[in-house]
Parts: sequence; C-alpha cells; structure tokens
Amino acid sequence: MRRGVAVLALVMLVLSACTWPRDVGTTLADVRDGVLRVGVTEHPPWVSVPDEGPPSGAEVRLVGQLAARLHAQVEWYPGTESELMAAVKDRVLDLVVGGLDAKAPWTKEASLTRPYVTMRTIVAAPAGTTVPDDLTGVRVAVRAGTADVAALTSEGAAVVAVPEITGKEHLPVVVGEWRLAELRLTPSPHELSATDHVWAVPPGENAWQAEVERFLLSLSHSAVVGLLADAEQAEAVR
Repeated sequence: MRRGVAVLALVMLVLSACTWPRDVGTTLADVRDGVLRVGVTEHPPWVSVPDEGPPSGAEVRLVGQLAARLHAQVEWYPGTESELMAAVKDRVLDLVVGGLDAKAPWTKEASLTRPYVTMRTIVAAPAGTTVPDDLTGVRVAVRAGTADVAALTSEGAAVVAVPEITGKEHLPVVVGEWRLAELRLTPSPHELSATDHVWAVPPGENAWQAEVERFLLSLSHSAVVGLLADAEQAEAVR
C-alpha cells in the first residue's frame, strides 16, 4: 500500500467496523494475541518506508520483537509524523515509530514513552587521521543536506559536504555513533548532537504504555547500536 493513502484507508476501515474510537485502557488486551497496528514514518536507519512492500530498519525489527512477545500480528501504516500522531491520538493506531525525538512537539496528540536510548552524532577520525581539539578551519566531511551541516558550521569547521559518509574520506567525518565500528572510526570528543529516542502510543492507555516501556527499557544500548548498524548496511546495498 502506498504511503499517501495508507492512514486514510485505515481510518475508513476502522470506521466501517464501528469500533472507533476504542475505549481507553483496552489497547493491551486488544493487541495481545491480536493485531498490532503500527504507524511508520521515514527516518533511516530507524525506519525505511519503500513505495511498495513492508518497511525495514532498526525499529521495525524491534516492533517485530515486541509483537512476538505478545503473540500479535503487525500491520504497518506509513505516513508523515503529523498524520500518524493524529491517528494514534484517536486510537486508530496502537503505536508510532520512526526515530522519534523525545523533544518532538506531539505531547498533545500522543503519549511518548520514556526515552529508551540516546544516540549521539559525533566527529570521528579514520585511520591515520586525528581530530584536533579546536575544529576551527578544519576540513570535516558531513552528509549533505542534513542538520549536521549547520551544527558543524557552528563549530567553525570547514564543511566538506558529501553524498554519503563511507569512511574513505581521509579526513574527519560526522557520523552517528552506531557507524563507528562499521567504518572503523575513532570517536573524538566533538559531539554535535544527542537525541533521546521514544515511541508514541495512544494517550490514556497506561497498561499498554507500561508494556511497551518494559520492552524498550530491557534493551541494551549495544543491541540498539547493532540493529542500527545492520540497517545502515542493508540500506547501503539497495
């Protein structure tokens, strides 16, 4: 199903079944041994949403693990964050994922879980390269068209915008920390950003939110890093 009509189709389906909105507090019971309806928004490597076919990415795999614990089947509904948050607010969706930031302005539409992992974007060095304490005037490679460009500029570095970071740039680079092992990079003390990641659930569904948080908070930082690294590599070979 193409992402532009997925959420609308879901809304019409639920309305036609005369079960919307569901009573507050029933999501956990409905999902267990049933169907987990998940909104996904594009944010590689957390979530990648193709025009056709199922989504992929680190959080898609995590949702699969959560569903397996609950013996639930997953239905995926792609959309923009604003579309999906409106749907989860009305309990049309049970969950929304997509690299969501704990600082996102969605608290009026959805309940956000407690942050389950913090991921940093840092300046790192390939073999044979060092990163000085002061980045002023230092050439640093960064993926073009990202917020990291502005963050790097504010550090006074000489920005070298590239289509992708490959680890073969022969100069310091900006990467998410999950790419350090893959690209054999050495981290520097220069941290450009740190994001606390969350999932979104319907407001008022306390039992469901507690179940999701128990699952998320059982995850280790290294396990999430591994899933992100795997998703990044899979995206690169497509």
